Amino acid sequence: MAAFLPATRAEMDARGWDQPDFVYVIGDAYVDHPTFGPAIISRVLEAVGYRVAMLPQPDFRDATAFQVYGRPRLGFLVCGGNIDSMVAHYSVAKHRRKSDYYSPGGQMGLRPDRPVIVYTNRIREAYGDVPIIIGGLEASLRRFAHYDYWDDTLRRSILVDSGADLLIYGMGERAIVRIAELLDKGVPIGNIRDVRGTCYLSADKPTGDVVEGFEFEKLQADKRLVAQAFSRQFKEQDAVRGRTVTEYYGGRVLVQNPPQPPLEQEELDRVYELPYTRNWHPMYDEMGGVPAIAEVKFSIAHNRGCFGNCNFCAITFHQGSAVRARSIASVVREAETIAAMPDFKGYIHDVGGPTANFRRPACDRQLTEGTCKGRKCLFPKPCPNLVADHTEYIELLKQVERVKGVKKVFIRSGIRFDYLLADPDDSFFRKLVRDHVSGQLKVAPEHVCDAVLTEMGKPPVSVYNAFKKKYFALCREFDKNQYLVPYLISSHPGSTLKEAVALAEYLHKNDYSPEQVQDFYPTPGTASTVMYYTGIDPFTMKPVPVVTDPHEKAMQRALLQWKNPKNADLVREALRRAGREDLIGTEKKCLIRPKYPTAAKPSVGGKGGRKSTNKPRRSNFGKQYVPKKRK
Repeated sequence: MAAFLPATRAEMDARGWDQPDFVYVIGDAYVDHPTFGPAIISRVLEAVGYRVAMLPQPDFRDATAFQVYGRPRLGFLVCGGNIDSMVAHYSVAKHRRKSDYYSPGGQMGLRPDRPVIVYTNRIREAYGDVPIIIGGLEASLRRFAHYDYWDDTLRRSILVDSGADLLIYGMGERAIVRIAELLDKGVPIGNIRDVRGTCYLSADKPTGDVVEGFEFEKLQADKRLVAQAFSRQFKEQDAVRGRTVTEYYGGRVLVQNPPQPPLEQEELDRVYELPYTRNWHPMYDEMGGVPAIAEVKFSIAHNRGCFGNCNFCAITFHQGSAVRARSIASVVREAETIAAMPDFKGYIHDVGGPTANFRRPACDRQLTEGTCKGRKCLFPKPCPNLVADHTEYIELLKQVERVKGVKKVFIRSGIRFDYLLADPDDSFFRKLVRDHVSGQLKVAPEHVCDAVLTEMGKPPVSVYNAFKKKYFALCREFDKNQYLVPYLISSHPGSTLKEAVALAEYLHKNDYSPEQVQDFYPTPGTASTVMYYTGIDPFTMKPVPVVTDPHEKAMQRALLQWKNPKNADLVREALRRAGREDLIGTEKKCLIRPKYPTAAKPSVGGKGGRKSTNKPRRSNFGKQYVPKKRK
């Protein structure tokens, strides 16, 4: 049976260790599951012979909390957690969240804001010049100067602010093993400068083929330079053709080495078949465990990378565009492991990844030439070289379905519907609808106005409409009573009140009132965040309309949920500002009724009288989205 890595001094002593090689400090609770980055990195190091002691959510106010294991032989690893800490702590309205999904019992306050910076400073207090390597999502996406939504300012690279020695960006398995080998040989951390997938600070400019960045002070003074810098950085995030990138901080230069090549199939198989316990550490049992594991405990990740390249998504800047997938045999073995778990009920919740239906690179040229510089595989329309083929994914799903104890296999992570439609063979589409939808399929059209979709890097709404039409046709063919739930974003760059009203009209016409809407959340590492801060599309350098006023953002969000009585006043105000008073009234096309003076409200009671309030009628969600069963 797999055992957890030491998470307390007593557990380390029980293993007979006098000293760990690495102490891994993480902002999340310790969950030993392969969808959690720290679990993967710690198991990879263990597999090549290193002793790793876990230090989850230490008391960040006290440097002695970082001395529980003593000084590690090789150094400290620091990770903020599975998601950016500021997103974990604050809503898009900058309100403090009531619970932390990645902490035991959902408890707030167990880690600080920006833990990578705070933890590194506490470690320096405790041990001075001990080697410190930072990584994970928070470090990776903040490796260059970046707009910070919560401070509403441009912040320096997290490597500068933290004072760490090295930063690993992207998927760090290869990089951390190489760094460990060099440290183990006695190479000083300050001399480790040539590991791909890392950033470091230096007094000297790098030599060779270098993409020059800007001085931080110049970036602060000129938002246009911020857009240019992001465009340069983004174009070099390819392991085949990516070059060294710099950025300047006074007398020091931040150097980003080219990306690490993605793990190939055999390597991915090994990583995902390491001896994970697939659960939270027992020390959290009394607190009710860690909420974040609920959705992924019985899920399988079969791929990495995404060539979808949505502008609001940070996957390209973190994992890269080069898709790699595990072997079918490896996925089946994981399914067998899950099926043998005592609390497994027969349902695999997901066989997916960043985009579930990607099993190969976008085209064969990417293997030798890398991704195309300045072009996208699916936007504005699928590239002629795109290979859209779901044959292997179908076979993978079939084999997982045959695993003893598995009753049903669902696909809950994102389906890229434009890629699905690009496949001339509709076999996967048919199988998806027939076998793998757990009552509702979530897809991400995000908006319906092509001007906004262009700034999102998404296909035109006509593609979504074609997908929707075929989806429900297949539901009728297979006699399936299933929903289609679209993800929608309000206030994305490019969206004014005009576009928000158009989206509301589309939803009203299709008789769909979403229960949840995501207001655009500017997070580091995305082109959309750069647009939000600069008002410039970094890829075209053209101006983009941006909404930053909280009240106008609230109006756009309210328009998407116009049936909610709490939004009535905001909806009316938004429609008047947009010059769309024609949508205020009692006609079928109208979104909302006029606001009647108290004394002038229509009669409500009486025999045969019609209740006339602004409360929404019972949801007709199913009228459009749930086909009737055949008789």
